[in-house]
Amino acid sequence: MSTLEIRDLHVKVKAEPEHPEILRGVNLTINSGEIHALMGPNGNGKSTLAETLMGNPRYLVTQGDILIDGQSIVDLPVDERARLGFFLGMQYPAEINGVTNAEFIRAAINARRPEDDPIPIMAYLKQLDETMAVLKMPEDMADRYLNQGFSGGEKKRNEILQLMMIKPHWALLDEIDSGLDIDALRIVANGVNQMRGADFASLIITHYERLLDYITPDVVHVMKDGQIIETGGPELAHQLEETGYEHLKAGEGND
Repeated sequence: MSTLEIRDLHVKVKAEPEHPEILRGVNLTINSGEIHALMGPNGNGKSTLAETLMGNPRYLVTQGDILIDGQSIVDLPVDERARLGFFLGMQYPAEINGVTNAEFIRAAINARRPEDDPIPIMAYLKQLDETMAVLKMPEDMADRYLNQGFSGGEKKRNEILQLMMIKPHWALLDEIDSGLDIDALRIVANGVNQMRGADFASLIITHYERLLDYITPDVVHVMKDGQIIETGGPELAHQLEETGYEHLKAGEGND
């Protein structure tokens, strides 16, 4: 079993050192095989946490640590974290002209393999076709430029296609339900559920319980004012749907 540990993490925007910290002492432990949900109001640090875990150089860790099996990764760049098995499903996926989906995903897979052992092209194409069928994606999306001209729902499915093809150990999924209708939500959730297993863990950021009706988390956390203020089981998400976040105050939780 592998463990991701976030220990007393404080973070601010590197270009704005005079501004207050966005994360103010986050403590969180995720074990392989677990799905964790992170909920909370907008603007309280959830996306900043995901970006910091992925190594976005925009953010500066001013205190605390991020560890995999006891080894710090806080100084590793994005590409090295990706090779360790980190994956970020972004809230607003970038559009890249001139690079097709198929080319991008194959390059990402090969980046985690030995240089002299790339994935065989026929095996790759077979796996790509099968995975796109699971996500009900038209075949021509493989040949379209990465996210170029995609609708919001197509971008979200494309993120899950990358997730299922790359097979990371640690998936940071930031609002993958944003803008999806109910049919698309079921398809995206099914893709995430197919990834569940002993070698996979995920931190899913969402505002709404509806995603968690389709992906049942092992643990639910609530973030407010840059801190984890409450942790519980799946029932916590249902409670928040009824009560909202206004009653919660930073410092009241158990993390």
